[in-house]
Amino acid sequence: MNFQISALSEDQFSHLYGATKEQLRQAGAKRVIADTDPGFPCRVSMRDAKIGEALILLNYTHLNQDTPYCASHAIFIIEGAKERTFPQNTVPDVLRSRLLSLRAFNENYDMIAADVCAGSDLEQAITKLTTDPSVSFLHVHNAAPGCYAARIDLLDEDA
Repeated sequence: MNFQISALSEDQFSHLYGATKEQLRQAGAKRVIADTDPGFPCRVSMRDAKIGEALILLNYTHLNQDTPYCASHAIFIIEGAKERTFPQNTVPDVLRSRLLSLRAFNENYDMIAADVCAGSDLEQAITKLTTDPSVSFLHVHNAAPGCYAARIDLLDEDA
């Protein structure tokens, strides 16, 4: 099974780039400065912020459907980040170095399977979870803090 890992689009967050502290507060967000590397994974650039880089910490609804699995959690966006695209079947380094929780959903947005794996084993976990033909997509979360990391779409073998 071929797969595509997607970063979040900068268009969703660019209005916060350069915002004042008060504007961020009104948006339910705040600016933080990375003080460790790794430790502040950006969901737009799909890389860890370098020490001293400014990020926006905000709540993001990663499953915004009328379902019991509707979900949101805090994420980091490096201020000014540009969306990064990865070739199919490619796992970004920001995922490789973490313990991950995977959640498999069907076309009705019902979670039908889940697993935990080391990021270095992500391809094997994707294969395991997608043996069920009703799986439409996966969500990846950092296992310990629970924050949303990425979406994995399944592609036809011809893609």
